[in-house]
Formats: sequence, structure tokens, C-alpha cells
Amino acid sequence: MKNKEVIPVFFAVDDGYIPFLGVTLESLIENTSANNKYEVKILYTNVSKENKERIKKYEKENINIEFVDLNKQLKEIEGKLYTRNYFSNTSYYRLFIPELYPQYKKAVYIDSDTICLTDIADLYNINMEYNLIAAVPDGAIQAIKEFQDYVEIVVGVANYNNYFNAGIMVMNLEELRKYKFQEKFIYMLGKIRFEVAQDQDYLNRLCKGRVKLLDYSWNRMPVMGKQDGDINIIHYNLGAKPWYFDNVLYQEHFWKYAKKTNFYNEIKEIGAQYTEADKEKDDANSSKLIELAKIETECVGDDRINRR
Repeated sequence: MKNKEVIPVFFAVDDGYIPFLGVTLESLIENTSANNKYEVKILYTNVSKENKERIKKYEKENINIEFVDLNKQLKEIEGKLYTRNYFSNTSYYRLFIPELYPQYKKAVYIDSDTICLTDIADLYNINMEYNLIAAVPDGAIQAIKEFQDYVEIVVGVANYNNYFNAGIMVMNLEELRKYKFQEKFIYMLGKIRFEVAQDQDYLNRLCKGRVKLLDYSWNRMPVMGKQDGDINIIHYNLGAKPWYFDNVLYQEHFWKYAKKTNFYNEIKEIGAQYTEADKEKDDANSSKLIELAKIETECVGDDRINRR
């Protein structure tokens, strides 16, 4: 009998995002194949025993779920980590995956504000060639001039169209280890502080030139508006949270899976507690982020020869 292909899938969460992880897992598992074995690794530093047990109930014959405590790794660099607004330290967890799991040659990382509409193995099996990362260009960057300049001048990605969104990616762990990615990341933490997209900026800076850009079907963002083409994974990033707003593009997919979970009522309550004041605060933070990108760019200066 042929051995099942192992598909490693990583998440990074804290207690606050457990309900949404449950919805993502519901969609992921519904679209899996019995021909594969899925090893789900959930990176955390603060998740209660009760919430771990709630998520572990998703395990099946070909679905293994393991919680991985990263307190030790984060303690070594916590003084160097910068977070702001809706970001938290959890976004940095994925940067430790290559060294934590030397038995894996590659893996999928996916945020917990996503819905999978196809088998995640199809993403995993994309040919990486010698690239370090396979991911989708970040549409939010492409839509705003201040972000475009920030990416090219501050982060150092020569063409902003090549800057990727790190919420969904295939990681070539074997090549990342050869590249000494974790060592370089920790070194950079002590030298450069990226404040706009934080860990995503570090990933783009360190991996530039060795990124396989995927089509948008693998990271459909409602914030980018309706687009033609297939939808494999929906990513409700930035302010496009269907549990807060009732006019989010592709929200029907989120609620379809949310209703199948034991987290549905909890998610509805989270949404009910979101006030107009919260919305105004989030809108203000978005505006501040654009201004921050502009200031950071002006502080570096622009030596590009050919201005757009």
C-alpha cells in the first residue's frame, strides 16, 4: 500500500484568534483528500488548555493537530520585536518554522482569517524550484502609492509588484535552512526595525530575488474588490472581517463554515461587541499606517534613477 503524502500546515495564534482558527480548519479539513496525511502545527505562546482541546477535536484519521509552544524562542528576541495596532507577536512565529522542523523539506503557512475552498495539498505541491518562498503579490501594496514607495525604498524590493503577502505561503524549508534564514532574521532584528508590515517586511527583504509569485486565486483579498478568476483561498485581511461587517466580499463562504463549528455563537458575540468607536479607531490606524510609510520613505531618501 502506497504511503500517504505528508502535508505540513502551520498556523500561528493566541487565545483571541482560536474561534477564527476553528473556522479556517473547518474549511481546510472539508476540502482535504483521503490520499494525504495532513500534519497541522499550531504555533503559540498563550493558548488555554480548554481552547487547545476545542481545536484538537478537529483531528481525524488523516488529520493530526499539534500545539507548539514558542515561548522559549520568543523570549530570546522579545526585546527586539516591534508590534503596533492590530499586529501581535504571533505574526513572527512563522519565521522559526525552518529550524523547528528539520524533518520537513517544505510546508504551508496560512493565517487564521482565511477560508480554504480547495485542497491545501494543491498549494503545497507547487514546484518551488530553488525559491525560498511561494506567495501571492500583496494587492494592498499595489493599490497605494505610499506603500509602493515604502516597499521599494525602505524594504528594498526593487519592484513593488514583487512584494508578497505573507499570510498564505509555501515555505521551502530545506532552502531556507541552507540560506540560514533564522540566523539572518535575528541579526536583522538588531539592525533594522520595520514598522509598517513588520515580519512581512523582514520576509520580503530577506527572500527577495528568490520568491515564486503565485496567481491571486491562492490569496483572494476582499479589500481588493471583486476580481476575475478562480478562488482557492480567501484571506479576510486588514479591515475586511466578516464578523465585524455585513458587507464584506465573499462573506458567505466564511459564514457557511462558521455555522458548522462550535464557535459560531462566540464569533457572533465578538461581532456584536464591535462598536462604531472601534471602527473609527481602526480607520484612524489605517490612515496612520499610510502616513507612517510616507515618513519612513522620506527619512531614507530616494535614489531611484527612473521615477514612475
